[in-house]
Amino acid sequence: MVDKSNYRDAMAGLAAAVNIITSNGAAGLAGCTVSAVCSVTDEPPTLLVCINRSSANNEIIRKNGNLCVNVLSADQRDVAMQFATKGLSVGERLACAKWSVLETGAPVLEGAVCAIDCGVDAVSEVGTHTVFYCRVMAVRNQPGCDGLIYFGRDFHRVGVSAARPADFRA
Repeated sequence: MVDKSNYRDAMAGLAAAVNIITSNGAAGLAGCTVSAVCSVTDEPPTLLVCINRSSANNEIIRKNGNLCVNVLSADQRDVAMQFATKGLSVGERLACAKWSVLETGAPVLEGAVCAIDCGVDAVSEVGTHTVFYCRVMAVRNQPGCDGLIYFGRDFHRVGVSAARPADFRA
């Protein structure tokens, strides 16, 4: 069995997009920073989002039955930090940026690389986290902007204008 510390060290080497997950509905507003998001299939368009079961956001998303994956641009590091700060209300978190909505009513971050608005189709409990399987209902893309990834326990710019190593060969 791999211990938790070694596993976390290994995961620090797994680069991932930085996302703000939002939700709105009868259970209220939710919002948190998450890196555990990935595509499942494009027919029908489905993705998965993993959120810690101890997070208050988990229960709100579950009850609302919707969420929006806001993929952060490189210039939105401060938004990621705001949504990752414990002790802030969702209202305080949302106050750091401009928002709109798409299909579900979940907050959509202005200036994000893309926003993927979803209905929750199924959930699965795995260890400390809930895996939300999400049916994509609407997408808004903002082409041409750099993304923000989390790698080596820090944020990094990646994308169209990120510097490439001199020896990179396509």
